Amino acid sequence: MRVATWNVNSIRARVGRVTDWLVREDIDVLAMQEIKCKESQFPLEPFTEAGYDVELHGLNQWNGVAFASRLPMEELTVGFEGVPGFGKPGENGVLPSEARALGVTVNGVRLWSLYVPNGRMLGDPHYDYKLAWLQQLADDTRKWLAEHPDQPLALMGDWNVAPLDSDVWDLSVFEGATHVSPPERAAFAEFEQLGLSDVVRPLVPTGYTYWDYKQLRFPRNEGMRIDFIMGSAPFASLVTDARIDRNERKGDAPSDHVPVVVDLDLELEGDDDKPMIW
Repeated sequence: MRVATWNVNSIRARVGRVTDWLVREDIDVLAMQEIKCKESQFPLEPFTEAGYDVELHGLNQWNGVAFASRLPMEELTVGFEGVPGFGKPGENGVLPSEARALGVTVNGVRLWSLYVPNGRMLGDPHYDYKLAWLQQLADDTRKWLAEHPDQPLALMGDWNVAPLDSDVWDLSVFEGATHVSPPERAAFAEFEQLGLSDVVRPLVPTGYTYWDYKQLRFPRNEGMRIDFIMGSAPFASLVTDARIDRNERKGDAPSDHVPVVVDLDLELEGDDDKPMIW
């Protein structure tokens, strides 16, 4: 089973590019982030024509997460327990929830598409929100692992954290900035302490997943590695191959992120009858 994650940076702007890539690269399940639309605006037809069903969580033109799968998706979960909100409180005093987390189960594997808050800058309320969001996700993950220790689990998406110095092109550029601060890195490390691991890095030790559109960052390879597939031990044991598809940052109107892909040693029902794609 081939599983991928991709911050598409507006699915309406890049639907053709995404669906072409899905078919060409023989992807079974894709987790998407920053779809930037609500359900009524999502371009479902091209995915259907390509053989994929879609589940999504989008509230407006910001954020938004989704899955595209040619395998049945079960146990759809919107958000996680205790997920914090952000913004102006409503009349009831509750902060509005954002569309940043969606879970499904495919072929017995529990998958999450996650768009971690950016944080904006140190000291900004969005930075505190980011840390609170990651802490609550860790708490929910700890509970899930205790209740389902044998089921493969992967937290996939745009984490907006560069956990290693080598995950940014020049650490001095990020002095006093988000994504590399000790609290953010500690929040990321907590998932490793829970027993999750970056299942891509052992097979792809170097490489970035994001390049800003500004200042010729991509031609200069001034990127960041902030998109990850964090898997539990049962998930990691299934991984046979992995890659970062850098080529998807090239060409016309690319996303500023590229897909991250893993192959799992899972037999798919009816695999022998899967039609050939030419």
